[in-house]
Amino acid sequence: MENMVFNRIKSDISCHDIVLYMKGTAAFPMCGFSASVVQVLSQMGVPFRDINVLEDSDIRDGIKQFSRWPTIPQLFVRGDFIGGADTVREMYETGALQNLMQKKGVLAAEAT
Repeated sequence: MENMVFNRIKSDISCHDIVLYMKGTAAFPMCGFSASVVQVLSQMGVPFRDINVLEDSDIRDGIKQFSRWPTIPQLFVRGDFIGGADTVREMYETGALQNLMQKKGVLAAEAT
């Protein structure tokens, strides 16, 4: 079972530049932490794939094992795990997230 879930996660994070595993959807976040990451990504103007972990308990549990991170939301950029809501907000406020996105080629330099 774990292999199937991990394969789905690997496929998602390799097929999309930015993936947010969250509670709810980008349009209708179901928790404040997920909403805060959606807000950061929206302010940056980067397209991202949202995956609602509330619709699939295997993914909800599997993503925590996959990333070795205990909480949702979880942000991946070009296949790399970035962190949860606090990490993403802090990185955004310091400019580190914008720099990372530029280095990964998913954010144009003039967008910061």
